[in-house]
Amino acid sequence: MPEKIGFVGLGIMGRPMAENLAKKFDVVGFDVQGSRRSGLKGVTIGRSAAEVAGSCPVVCLSLPSAAVVEEVVLSGGGLADSMAHGSLLIDLSTSLPSLSRRIAARLSEKGIEFADAPVSGGEAGAQSASLAIMVGAAPATFKRCQPYLLAIGKTVVRVGDVGAGGIAKLVNNMIVGTAFAVIAEGFGLAQRNGVDAQSLYDAIREGWAGSKVLDVSAPAITAREYVPGGTIDMLLKDLSYARTLAAESRSPIPMTAAAHEIFVAGQAAGYGKKSQPAIFELWGSQEGA
Repeated sequence: MPEKIGFVGLGIMGRPMAENLAKKFDVVGFDVQGSRRSGLKGVTIGRSAAEVAGSCPVVCLSLPSAAVVEEVVLSGGGLADSMAHGSLLIDLSTSLPSLSRRIAARLSEKGIEFADAPVSGGEAGAQSASLAIMVGAAPATFKRCQPYLLAIGKTVVRVGDVGAGGIAKLVNNMIVGTAFAVIAEGFGLAQRNGVDAQSLYDAIREGWAGSKVLDVSAPAITAREYVPGGTIDMLLKDLSYARTLAAESRSPIPMTAAAHEIFVAGQAAGYGKKSQPAIFELWGSQEGA
C-alpha cells in the first residue's frame, strides 16, 4: 500500500499539488470550503483537518496566510493537538519565518517533525509538478520530506533550518514584486510616448530585461486581460510579510517598500482579484495613456 499523506488546503495551489501527490501516495485531503472538496483526482476527502492530521503520518499544508496557518496548526484542537508522535508536517504556504519557528518548537514537544517549504511557480507550476520549493528543515527532516516534495516540484533545495524556507520565498517574491512594478511603470511610460506594448516586448524580451515576469506581464498588458493565477492581493500579502521580516531584522528594503506601496494602490483601485500585471492600469488607465 502507498504511504498515506494528508493535505489541508485545496485551493488554487493546493488542489493540483494534492492531485500530483496522489499519483504516488494515498492522499486524504480537506478544505474548509465545501466546493473545493469535490472532483479531485485520486484524493480521498476527510471530514476535518483534525481527522486528516490524526490519521496520516505526513501532512502537507497549503493555506492562504500566516494567520490561517497559525489557527489551523496552533489553535485548540488544531493539528498540533491531533498529530501523532513521529509524524511530519510540511507547510507549503507562504508564511512568516517567525511563525514557522514557533510551530516547530511546539511540534517538537510532541516529537513531531516540521519543515517550512514554500513553493514558487504559480498555478501552472503546481499543475505540471514543476514548482521550485525552498525548504527550511533539519537535514534529517529534509531527507524525509524529499519524496513528497519531488512529487510536486522540479527544484527542491534545503536553504537552512526551519524558517529559512520562508525567508527564501519572501526574497523570491521581493524580486518578483519589484519586477512586476517596474515592468508596469515602464510599459506605461512607453505607451504614453507612442510605443505599444507588443512592440516593446518584442524589442526587449531577448535582452537583459527578459524574464519570466516579463513573459507573463507583456501578453496581459497587451490584451489588458488579467486572469489569475496569482493575484495582486496575494503578492501584496507576501510583500507585507517581507516588510515584517525586514522590520524584525532591522534590514532596509527600500525597493520592496516602493513596490509594496504600488500594490497597495492597485488593490485600492479595485484590481486586487486580478493577476499581478493589472497594476499596469495605474499608468495605462490615465488620460492620454
